[in-house]
Amino acid sequence: MASTETTSNDESDLAGLEAGLDALEDGSAVKAPLLGRLVRRAAPPLTAALLVLAVWQLLVWAQVTDRYKLPAPSDVGDEIRAAWLQGTLLGYIWTSVSRGLLGFALALVIGTPLGLLVARVRFLRAAVRPVLSGLQSLPSVAWVPPAVIWLGLNNSMMYAVILLGAVPSIANGLMSGVDQVPPLFLRAGRTLGATGLRGTWHIVLPAALPGYLAGLKQGWAFSWRSLMAAEIIASSPELGLGLGQLLEAGRTNSSMSMVFLAVLLILLVGVAIDLVIFCPLERWMLRTRGLLLHE
Repeated sequence: MASTETTSNDESDLAGLEAGLDALEDGSAVKAPLLGRLVRRAAPPLTAALLVLAVWQLLVWAQVTDRYKLPAPSDVGDEIRAAWLQGTLLGYIWTSVSRGLLGFALALVIGTPLGLLVARVRFLRAAVRPVLSGLQSLPSVAWVPPAVIWLGLNNSMMYAVILLGAVPSIANGLMSGVDQVPPLFLRAGRTLGATGLRGTWHIVLPAALPGYLAGLKQGWAFSWRSLMAAEIIASSPELGLGLGQLLEAGRTNSSMSMVFLAVLLILLVGVAIDLVIFCPLERWMLRTRGLLLHE
């Protein structure tokens, strides 16, 4: 009788241990409620923003410089309210965001196969990789004058500047990820018949995902900065009015409140894209690898 009870207890303990390991593996045992996760993620950036506003207001009250050089937060708020009432605020944002996202999508389509080819073909690696590294270190603003001469003042020029800024970062990130794939994974894939495109899709790309995501994140940063540089330098009625043109208009009119508005919107768009697109992708990648157990 005692032996039967002991066996039953051992089996129940083993089942409990297996259930605990399964829960630990998928992270469900420690997943916090949705509201708690949102509050925990939003609290630090909101606190930092409030601190920046407080320091900004203190500097205005201390009169560290003339008011026309350092406007108060309320002045920028008035500028935001005026742009909203005029119906131009969302237009500024949409013009730049639509260009940036479309240009980044094109860079993704070009940079991904280019990175794979350069990473897997020895001759291309020796010939093209130094060029990509050089292009990545070249300031994106340097491409604006030749793009204007080649393509004119139109959206094609904007996309060309974005591509030249983003493609090298995406390709280099993917190449770094491929270089870090353990050779054991490749040998195991070949043993199981995953060769050629199948091996690339099922073995190389999943294993290179961390480096690839890092390259995508850097590629977006380069594409956004390239777009802002192009919008600041190239102005034309056909191009519409984006955030870069708004920044340049503030400089031309000596309106620091408009300049601060443009800088604030550029910063908010960059932060929003990171929080909405790249942070979820990074959490998904870490979760699928069992590296993210607490959210």
